[in-house]
Amino acid sequence: MPSRLVWDDDHRGPPPEPARQPRQPPPGDGVVRIKREVQGRGGKTVTSIDGLGLAPPQLEALARDLKKQLGCGGSVEAFTIVLQGDRRDRVQVLLEARGYRVKRAGG
Repeated sequence: MPSRLVWDDDHRGPPPEPARQPRQPPPGDGVVRIKREVQGRGGKTVTSIDGLGLAPPQLEALARDLKKQLGCGGSVEAFTIVLQGDRRDRVQVLLEARGYRVKRAGG
């Protein structure tokens, strides 16, 4: 029976993917920055928290605790915790209670 092979360059499947490096938090100066953002969010106000220096699992856990304590929604986007609404005052108190140096940035 003739082969029905149409094309072959003698490859054995797709090329292997390069080894993934574990995602490391960006180096910071030890200060957590809290800012209020509206731009690019459809007119909705959010509170963003940068500079925590935590790995993704710890960042997710902290975001979960903050959302529970504040009674709001939110997410983690590229080493930044984003909480719905303007919650800078309460977030500052909660993070300082956990031992972080906190600075309010932006507007």
